[in-house]
Amino acid sequence: MTEHNPQNLAQQYVDWFRDSSPYINAHRGKTFVLMLPGEAVRHKNFHNIIYDIALLNSLGVRLVVVHGSRPQIQERLELSDLESHFHENLRITDREAMTAIIQAAGEVRVDIEAALSTGLPNSPMHGAQIQAISGNFVTGMPMGVIHGTDLQYTGKVRRINIKPMRQALDMGAVLIVSPLGYSPTGEVFNLSFAEVATQVAVTLQADKIVSFVEGAGVEDEHGGLIREFMLHEADQYLNSPHSRPAHGSRLALTACYQACTQGVPRAQIVSYSEDGAFLKELFTRDGSGSMVYRDNYEQLRTATIDDVGGIIELIEPLERAGVLVRRSREMLETEIEKFFVLEKDGTILACAALYPYAIAKAELACVVTHPGYQKGGRAAKLLRQLERQAVRAGIRELFVLTTQTAHWFLEQGFVPGDLDALPDEKQSLYNYQRKSKIFIKKLGL
Repeated sequence: MTEHNPQNLAQQYVDWFRDSSPYINAHRGKTFVLMLPGEAVRHKNFHNIIYDIALLNSLGVRLVVVHGSRPQIQERLELSDLESHFHENLRITDREAMTAIIQAAGEVRVDIEAALSTGLPNSPMHGAQIQAISGNFVTGMPMGVIHGTDLQYTGKVRRINIKPMRQALDMGAVLIVSPLGYSPTGEVFNLSFAEVATQVAVTLQADKIVSFVEGAGVEDEHGGLIREFMLHEADQYLNSPHSRPAHGSRLALTACYQACTQGVPRAQIVSYSEDGAFLKELFTRDGSGSMVYRDNYEQLRTATIDDVGGIIELIEPLERAGVLVRRSREMLETEIEKFFVLEKDGTILACAALYPYAIAKAELACVVTHPGYQKGGRAAKLLRQLERQAVRAGIRELFVLTTQTAHWFLEQGFVPGDLDALPDEKQSLYNYQRKSKIFIKKLGL
């Protein structure tokens, strides 16, 4: 059996802690809405999730926990010998059932508040002193009669009472929101906790909504984890006959999709059964679950002088291996406007440069992808962007000189060329010792 070296483990911890600091800075002062199903509160990993919530609170993240109570409701109904009836997948909530639902929601809320109140020595909660606040933050209204069936006390969100929520968050409290809506007439309505979470996130203008599910995230038809959804991809998945996600995953993805379409920049779906999944999603570059985003998460842009260090870090290994011609920092700083970068969370994942010549030709150079992100189509994405940029600039032909990546350029539509096809000034600079192969691609055809 291999023994762990304590020094190596300690260094790994130091490295991880340093690597997480950009995320700590990025999350401080941000508002996160956590969508926690009743199943998660019953799970053995629940207290680890509470520890993670306490950690985020201590780091200055503004947190709202919207909980569900499906299994607790079912248990209360069975104890009261009550049977649930549904109409078009909506629970018909009569007065007796509403009593059981209020009891179940209260049970879950108290469980969360109790867990957030612990502070035993030698535990992650020691010294946390978290203030958990709940209240009548949600105004509800009856869903009414749908296709001839009165849903009675089943309701929908009418309004989120934003002012007291912001006041509590400003105090550093963690808000606990139950899936209950209170009406001006004194009635209480049974609401969908997914709808409540979505509307809370939208109304608070939250920076993120995080939904917890049993699995690792949303899976494709082969059981593989889908790491990222743009909005149109999430919509396609939800409406595809081939997509058969579990109930919890569909509910989570629908809530994330709806929140992002209404202005929440980013949403994440993480496991409530895997210890640490929540932290890995928030504090590592690649996360652990599924993400829905409305902006260009991996930003493709023109490089600036601030990117020189990141580009050098990316290209130096290939320069040492002789794959790329060496470029000094001074040269990069002088030519930085020729470069484009693909960035994610402040890290440059890929770069490429475009050097135009006077005869409607341009050289494509320094096409590099971070080793951890190869085979993800990023270099091809960067190439397509550069091709569009070149066409707009009146360039009709790209050429590239390469020693080891000929097959990739052939796959991207380049064809072999010879020295005579290059602009005169490039021909005069050709290095016969490197014996670079020449490839050409016509644009705008």
